[in-house]
Amino acid sequence: MTHVFSFADGDSKDRALLGGKGANLCEMTQLGLPVPAGFVITTRACQEFTTGAGVPAGLWDEVRHQLARLEQKTGKRLGDAVNPLLVSVRSGATCSMPGMMDTILNLGLNNQAVEGLALASGDERFAWDAYRRLIQMHADVVMNVPRSVFEQRLEAFKLERQIGSDLELTTADLHNLCCAYLRLYRDQTGQDFPQDPWVQLEGAILAVFKSWNNKRAVTYRNLNGIAHYLGTAVNVQAMVFGNLGHDSGTGVGFTRNPNSGSSEVFGEFLINAQGEDVVAGIRTPQALASLETILPEVYRQLLTLTTDLERRLKDMQDFEFTVERGKLFMLQTRSGKRTAQAAVRIAVDLANEGIITRSEALQRITPQMLERVLHPGLIADHGRVSFVQGLPASPGAATGAVVFSADEASSLGATRPVILVTLETSPEDIHGMAAAQGILTARGGMTSHAAVVARGMGKPAIVGAERIQIDLQARTLTVGDTIVRQLETITLDGSSGRVFAGDIPTVLPETTAEFHELLGWADRAKRLGVRANADTPSDARRAREFGAQGIGLCRTEHMFFAEDRLPCVREMILAESKHDESLALEQLLEMQRQDFREILRSMDGLPVTIRLLDPPLHEFLPKLEDLAVRVANNQSNNTSTPQADQD
Repeated sequence: MTHVFSFADGDSKDRALLGGKGANLCEMTQLGLPVPAGFVITTRACQEFTTGAGVPAGLWDEVRHQLARLEQKTGKRLGDAVNPLLVSVRSGATCSMPGMMDTILNLGLNNQAVEGLALASGDERFAWDAYRRLIQMHADVVMNVPRSVFEQRLEAFKLERQIGSDLELTTADLHNLCCAYLRLYRDQTGQDFPQDPWVQLEGAILAVFKSWNNKRAVTYRNLNGIAHYLGTAVNVQAMVFGNLGHDSGTGVGFTRNPNSGSSEVFGEFLINAQGEDVVAGIRTPQALASLETILPEVYRQLLTLTTDLERRLKDMQDFEFTVERGKLFMLQTRSGKRTAQAAVRIAVDLANEGIITRSEALQRITPQMLERVLHPGLIADHGRVSFVQGLPASPGAATGAVVFSADEASSLGATRPVILVTLETSPEDIHGMAAAQGILTARGGMTSHAAVVARGMGKPAIVGAERIQIDLQARTLTVGDTIVRQLETITLDGSSGRVFAGDIPTVLPETTAEFHELLGWADRAKRLGVRANADTPSDARRAREFGAQGIGLCRTEHMFFAEDRLPCVREMILAESKHDESLALEQLLEMQRQDFREILRSMDGLPVTIRLLDPPLHEFLPKLEDLAVRVANNQSNNTSTPQADQD
């Protein structure tokens, strides 16, 4: 069984075996694009390794064979003291998981090869810069030494030299820094940095396999519904260098804007830099469009190649490139991540441009995307970490001050945004739920009162956040070491179930022309009609606005949850005579008649299915703890004092 394929030989259609990145590298290579040569180690090899079977039999022999082919193709040799081959070792899962697994660049350098690289490139400073990067990355990825250990040494070195930028480091500085890094490597790991390039390569490949199960990768798969058994491929590719002077550079980009979906190349690049510099934040990159002025021929070629890639691969592409002394190289391409709003526009535009069919466009928009389009969401890349997670009961996002009762939400919600935080909700909390921007409960499931009512209101809600401890006397919400006091701000992401401390800006939903065009295509292609659950006139109006073709279930008992109606229901339930019951029913009858008039008017002749009144009585009566408080208050108010008796 073959576990390693060169880019020239791999079957680009077998993404499950080669991973998304590997399959695309094979595709680009076989199309004749300027891709540095390399090979792919399959996901099957990773599966065997991560399930405990160890390194597949014969894997290292296959890697050696493909490495020999790569050396022959490039005319360089790994670790050579005169003309060394350097390679990158990157992950490449079947489903895109950007940034979740590990990468090593400049692999193959050692104390001799760095001299050869300086001679071959004619740039001694560049060679020592590449070597110090490799030492740090190898320590981080293979030996689990935190990057910060080396970054602190770099900052201290710059401070000693009184320089502010890495670009100001001289050749002598970088040579000295490499010596310091080698000592730091030994101090942190208890062993010397491996001078044998083959040992470096073996360690890097196994580290990428292991990174499939690192914490961030597992979390990402859980959040995105990616199966844990799939494994990652490993891509070994000849290095090209963007840090060889001002006619070199590196960048990342998208063939369309991933935030808005507009048809424009979007991205960033750095002159005289390696790939990790763009994403590491150590230098401020320039907008990709600026490349047109700096290297116009490279920019023209880049636009031509990426546009062609998008048409061939039939989706918006996320690409990486390097320019080495004026020559463009494409390092990878994959279908790009995008916002829900951008996904709708891109799908519609690709269909209108004839790249995909309308049917394919419809299949690319998931129900979750539509939810995000129709509800407020958090701004992208906000960088905050949630302090608790519950069940995502109702989508959307909201920020507000914490309150712990429906009455507080009702009174404060008129003047400021509030989040209602409670153990659970009941129908009598409806006024507070209506006033709040969002609801967070410690109990309940996806069909609990809070979940059902919040979805009906279109408000974000998170339920069943069981780690929450609510202290009504102290007016605090506690999760572990995190304490949130009344009126302090939190942010709910009802689409993911995550709760954040503080204020995170939200983005209001925007139904664009492309959104309505897509819904029109869906309407013409449909085989099933969609009716809404709608129990009030406002529900019915909202359902029609979103294209519902009637009401499949109108639950009449839900008409009476409003604050001004609950007392009438309770009077009916607790009536001690037929007369009192009739009076309460008369009041409810008129309310219900008016609701039905407005519901049927909104539906304008479309079918409405009504479920007759079948009230779960416990939902209309006060919670026992509230009744106990009221009884205690009544007793306190009715207690006579001696002075009152005298009066």
